[in-house]
Amino acid sequence: MTETTGGFTSAGLELEAQTLTLHSLSISEAVELGEIAAQLGRDRALAIAIEVRLHDWTVFHLSLPGSSPDNDAWMNRKARVVLATGHSTMYERVLAEELGINWYEVKGLPEETHAIHGGGLALNVKGLGFAGILLVSGLPQVQDHLLGVEAIAEFLARKGELA
Repeated sequence: MTETTGGFTSAGLELEAQTLTLHSLSISEAVELGEIAAQLGRDRALAIAIEVRLHDWTVFHLSLPGSSPDNDAWMNRKARVVLATGHSTMYERVLAEELGINWYEVKGLPEETHAIHGGGLALNVKGLGFAGILLVSGLPQVQDHLLGVEAIAEFLARKGELA
């Protein structure tokens, strides 16, 4: 078995994405999701930036103390990966590791503008598919991803929609 970042598998990350499928994603719900992620960051005094986008439109952005403009650049690079693939950045990274490929060469996308580093999560809606992106930047990439997963799970739990 190939060793991957965080010990994830692409199959496990695919299942995770299916489990975290939303029933809807309005602007107010996107903001609510961002606020949940922000509260997790505040409660833990994390130096992170958070965004929620509806496709490529940023509807929520927050930079917590200790974060920097570099976090915005990372979020933009992660967002481009999710927009190009419809998958989380962690999924794309782990799949590339499993296949032993250079993701950037295979996809024909430059590393300067795209980042397959955890923290970019596709927001999928049942019956609709890809609808937005949750972005977290400032922690090591596995923790960025896991914070995003936690925020989406909390969002679904509050709505009584977590499977």
